[in-house]
Amino acid sequence: MTDATLDLLVLGWGYSARHGAARLAPRLRSLVATARARDKADRLRAAGIDAIDLSADDAEARLIQAVDRASHVLVSAGPSAAGDPFFDRLAPSLRASAAAGRLRWIGYLSTVGVYGNADGGFVDETTTPEPASERTRWRIAAESLWARLGTEIGVPVAILRLAGIYGPGRNAFVNLDRGTARRVIKPGQMFNRIHVEDIGRAIAAAAEARFDGVLNVSDDEPAPPQLPIELAARLMGVAPPPEIPYDEAEFTPMARSFWGESKRVGNARLHALIGDLGHPTYRQGLTDLWESGGWAGDAEDREDASPKFRR
Repeated sequence: MTDATLDLLVLGWGYSARHGAARLAPRLRSLVATARARDKADRLRAAGIDAIDLSADDAEARLIQAVDRASHVLVSAGPSAAGDPFFDRLAPSLRASAAAGRLRWIGYLSTVGVYGNADGGFVDETTTPEPASERTRWRIAAESLWARLGTEIGVPVAILRLAGIYGPGRNAFVNLDRGTARRVIKPGQMFNRIHVEDIGRAIAAAAEARFDGVLNVSDDEPAPPQLPIELAARLMGVAPPPEIPYDEAEFTPMARSFWGESKRVGNARLHALIGDLGHPTYRQGLTDLWESGGWAGDAEDREDASPKFRR
């Protein structure tokens, strides 16, 4: 079943959610998005998006109104030690909307990090998650909340587990340009990545088809982390940063937990949903970014990219 017209509520407007909403634009009757600060809400409104400033006094009332109208809800805000930032406050309204026949789909953006470390082995959606960090344990808890809610109210819930995200304004070129790229060598280390345009396609397809269940949103070729940096350096015509043995590298606690996980992520379900990827490997993705001249991104890309990639 495909929904022809959607009323979309995005809880946590960011890099991936923006590309999903852009893909859905031809089908959208309405779009509402949340922002944690007034300046971001103002920026969204200037772009023609109905934004809810979560710091405003009327935020709760506006959220409830948005839930009442939404046919599709995309949850993009990450959890913390306090739990999911939206679930408890919106679950009653979501239940009421489903009972009234308005709510038709919920999407939750998660991470392949929930699988934990597989020592370079293969994981797919049938693999039992073994989160190794506090942050990924929070993710599994949030995934479970949204999935159980969907079962209770009879609404499909798609858990989209994203691999390492890159795209305009968020890539190895940006880090090389800033002088922050590092070529850490850890034998046997394997990561998957996903271009944000393919994330947008996956979100849109899942929303339109009302996909229910877990979906790995990942590229076709896991690769050691130094290879994208080396390719980007060749394309830029610059020397790559020196190799740093993993045992000699310094990491933040978050980065250390990331590097403690090595796996190859299967994406057969993604191919069944959207067909071929636009950027099936990091080679096509980085080459396209360089040849198009879009690697630096525009102001919106740089604003929505994580702090690590902001220019």
